[in-house]
Amino acid sequence: MSAQHIADRALLELGQRLIAEEYRFVTPSPLTHQTHLQRFASPLAKDLRDVFGWSMPFDQSLFQDGELNMLEQAGIVERDGALWRSTVRWSNLQGLLFAHSAYPTTQADSVFFGPDSYRFAQLIDAHLQQHVEPIQRVADIGCGAGVGAMIVARARHAAQVLAVDINPRALRLCAVNAELAGLSNVTVYHSDILRSVEGPFDLIVANPPYMNDSQQRAYRHGGGALGEALSLRIVRESLPRLNPGGSLVLYTGVAMVAGRDPFLEGVMPMLNGDSFSWTYRELDPDVFGDELRKPGYELAERIAVVALTVTRTY
Repeated sequence: MSAQHIADRALLELGQRLIAEEYRFVTPSPLTHQTHLQRFASPLAKDLRDVFGWSMPFDQSLFQDGELNMLEQAGIVERDGALWRSTVRWSNLQGLLFAHSAYPTTQADSVFFGPDSYRFAQLIDAHLQQHVEPIQRVADIGCGAGVGAMIVARARHAAQVLAVDINPRALRLCAVNAELAGLSNVTVYHSDILRSVEGPFDLIVANPPYMNDSQQRAYRHGGGALGEALSLRIVRESLPRLNPGGSLVLYTGVAMVAGRDPFLEGVMPMLNGDSFSWTYRELDPDVFGDELRKPGYELAERIAVVALTVTRTY
């Protein structure tokens, strides 16, 4: 048995323990997380929620010696001076439990989870409730921790759900999360959008990064002038892969400039003609306002999160 397999089993067993102990945590925005931690002169975890939710340092008394050693060997916890710290967070969403990156998400291969994840799940739920046609093949592009893939897989047990990402760490966490949920119809693939997977799809979902990140971290940086490039590329490469009647459900963010929506302007030429029907709306007009202070956003008025749903008519 490989070291990676042992580590993944340890993570799965930790998730099972947290479920058995009725662990509950909702991951807030990074700013809210930071604000909460600043309330403590020296944050020190008092329970597993502080360890695996708030990413607080902890002392070894919270775990038995053998258990702590096992978690360290699996890379789930690491030493932090005289204390310890978890390398993962666990968050609840719609009765599911997800492992993802610990706060702060400074590493280039960090696996995102936050308020966008909850809105993304709600968007998928709404789409599935409105479209009751059989869904046989699904792709979650940039799956991260697996929110999109798992929401669809749980709702459509007969569907084959492909969770694709370019981040190996995301694929490992997604696979563990799906196994923890008992969702055997989720399969992970390393793929740049859909380049490594073949065939058409009945449903494609995506929640890509949409920020202009100076460090170009994969989970945040969308590319282009203001973070819109990856979202546009997903639309461009996904539409030809839809079966007739199939849909793309895209949740993304847009930096609005002088009252204009650069993402919508970029996507409109792809939707001309009779091949597609589509809807577009703002889900929240103002998110991540603190990002507007950073270089590159001088012309942006606000950052909105939007939903684009495109259905292939024939």
